[in-house]
Amino acid sequence: MTQTQILTPLATTVHGSGPGLLLAHGAGGSIEGNYLPIIPALAERHTVVAPDYPGSGGTPRASEPLTLDGLADAVVASATEAGLETFTLVGYSLGTLVSVRVAARYPDRVRGLVLTAGTAKADNRLLASVDIWRKLLADGDRETFARFVALSGFGEPFFNAVPTEQLDSFYAMLAAGVPDGAADQAGVVQVADTTGDLAGISVPTLVIATTLDTLVSPANSRVLAERIPGAEYAEIETGHIPMAERPEEWQQLITSFLDKHGL
Repeated sequence: MTQTQILTPLATTVHGSGPGLLLAHGAGGSIEGNYLPIIPALAERHTVVAPDYPGSGGTPRASEPLTLDGLADAVVASATEAGLETFTLVGYSLGTLVSVRVAARYPDRVRGLVLTAGTAKADNRLLASVDIWRKLLADGDRETFARFVALSGFGEPFFNAVPTEQLDSFYAMLAAGVPDGAADQAGVVQVADTTGDLAGISVPTLVIATTLDTLVSPANSRVLAERIPGAEYAEIETGHIPMAERPEEWQQLITSFLDKHGL
């Protein structure tokens, strides 16, 4: 295996005890932003290793453009540092690409995969969205960026349920939560392609589609489920952000799958 990028060790938190779970968050997200609502339940019976990519959480931005292989190696290094020999990966959005690549590069260490709101390769709609993301961030226009995230990230019922008089504070909250590495991480989504890795996955896999998702179409999750041998498939009626819209349902799908397979 060739090391393609050496990243500074990722800022990592460890929770609970038991079989290993390694979390991989989304682009423009963080461990806190993507997993905070469900970590307590995951940690009840698992050692949860939760690294933040460069530019998120406490990890400084990388000095060079991020690569998918570099992120895969870095999250595995976090698991190793935490004492995990083997682990199940729980990946969300960009984290699904990272998780699949980890499974391809470290097959002896991966026991299972849970892939939510994911893709193997960005389709045209996602590429267009990422172009807008990166342009707004490069311009420093976080106000418009927050509105675009709200429009594309949340399901229509959830977004429309926000009281109109609270929209400005809602947008301000979203803008304040954008990590410094958001554009760097989105750049990985633009070029990553794990389609060639899917057929070689041999561990228990759960693919969770977010059916109201207009950022990463649920059609991409169906491709993952069809091309990963033996993959199980489930759906949540949310937009791209299930941890905000239906965290308990998301948690239940994950923990039930882990229990079912003894992971």
